[in-house]
Amino acid sequence: MSEYSWPDYPRIAARAQTAWDRTVVELPVGTPVAGEVIGRQPFGVFIRLDGHPDAIGLAEVTAMPRCGTLPLVGEQVAGEVIWHVEHHHQVKIRLTGGARSEG
Repeated sequence: MSEYSWPDYPRIAARAQTAWDRTVVELPVGTPVAGEVIGRQPFGVFIRLDGHPDAIGLAEVTAMPRCGTLPLVGEQVAGEVIWHVEHHHQVKIRLTGGARSEG
């Protein structure tokens, strides 16, 4: 089995698009968030955000703690909203907790 996986993206993306305006209002930049990793790629992880079932969080490796590694699918993570990517209907997240430490 590959260490990387995609979430059920077509279904999730459709819900995220429908809820996008509400998501941006409910999760402004600076909002602390937490959730479960639902997909993992070399560039980052997709997150199901607690309390926002129609939102897609994305934490790219460039926005992860320097001493951390890419979280695994199923791990709980915490972070902060840093941007909204309208063309993908994704909430960009900077991880602040829950990422595993190396070593």
